[in-house]
Amino acid sequence: MVKHIVMFKLKETLSKEEKLVVMNDFKAAIEALPAQIDVIRKVFVGLNINEAEAWDICLESEFDTLDDVKFYAAHPAHVAAAGILKDAKQDRACVDYEC
Repeated sequence: MVKHIVMFKLKETLSKEEKLVVMNDFKAAIEALPAQIDVIRKVFVGLNINEAEAWDICLESEFDTLDDVKFYAAHPAHVAAAGILKDAKQDRACVDYEC
């Protein structure tokens, strides 16, 4: 199994309310993807509640193989969901590991 963990930092120029809208829209879109992309074994989006921390969003997902992660990343439904962060994202960090 491969775990795919991604963290996002949103732009500081966004208000708290703007961030919450983007974060909740992204969470809903990503968590709806298993119904459209059958290689996703598990997906969860956590929204940071601790303002002292640097990252705003954490996406945790599981796949059978790294090729499945690549398929998911290129899938049009994922591309559309990721597009929600296009204008709001300041930074992204990712790790894929086997477990």
